[in-house]
Amino acid sequence: MNRKLIIFTDLDGTLLDENYSYKKALPALTVLQEKNIPLILCSSKTRAEIEKLRRKIGNGFPFISENGGGIFIPLSEKELIIESRELPVEQTGGYCLVRLGASYSDLRHTLKELRAEGLRVKGFGDMTLQETASFTGLSMADAGLARRREFDEPFIIVQPVPADGTAEDNVYEDIVNKVKNRIKAKGYNFTQGEFFHIMGESDKGRAVRILTEQYRRQYGGIVTAALGDSPNDIEMLRSVDLPVVVQKRDGSYDKRIRVKGLIRAEGIGPEGWNRAVMEMLNKVN
Repeated sequence: MNRKLIIFTDLDGTLLDENYSYKKALPALTVLQEKNIPLILCSSKTRAEIEKLRRKIGNGFPFISENGGGIFIPLSEKELIIESRELPVEQTGGYCLVRLGASYSDLRHTLKELRAEGLRVKGFGDMTLQETASFTGLSMADAGLARRREFDEPFIIVQPVPADGTAEDNVYEDIVNKVKNRIKAKGYNFTQGEFFHIMGESDKGRAVRILTEQYRRQYGGIVTAALGDSPNDIEMLRSVDLPVVVQKRDGSYDKRIRVKGLIRAEGIGPEGWNRAVMEMLNKVN
């Protein structure tokens, strides 16, 4: 192939392991940097969290935050800057921002309405900083970055425990489905990664398609790839030429991910990510 490779990647559980480390992906990250191949971080994480990781790995490419809620294009990437009357575009903090997600305050209000209906949902905005750190496994400082939400609210469902102290899986699934249906009835979307998420009319796939078109205008012939591990990656995986799923912590692949042409990488999280990217580079080049 004589086409420019563009790679989109999820973070938690994919490029990052359960300890938020990308160490096992360093060989492939180094090659991508040497070859100046665009690596687009596409995550449920906030702008602040992604910016911190970009600095660590030396990534200066555009990124997609909060499950497709925002596309951030550095103003230095002039050929990728989006000018559109159809899309909500603005300049902020050195970026061209395409704002696809819902208002965070509206999402918080909707969770409050669900609680008023008797559904025991608890978003990051309802937690203390210590609780957020505990639930996510992040340090206090990083948990603070995770709470700086703009377009999407992660939440948990507090399962009621019966008097005998047991908790039935089917009861919990019923509650999850009820929460999902109520969110959709209120005009919002529901997805699942490490946490449940309430969001607007945005998803990773839409953001990937918009950014892909910009790269196609810049380079002409391109081949796109994406790597993920969870249901919130499905639309992203469906939007690329080479969709890759990595193994979960227990060595399995998420059975809910059904995508045409799906490539199953051998290796958990960043280990599988590294192997898949290296094979991809060999194939494309």
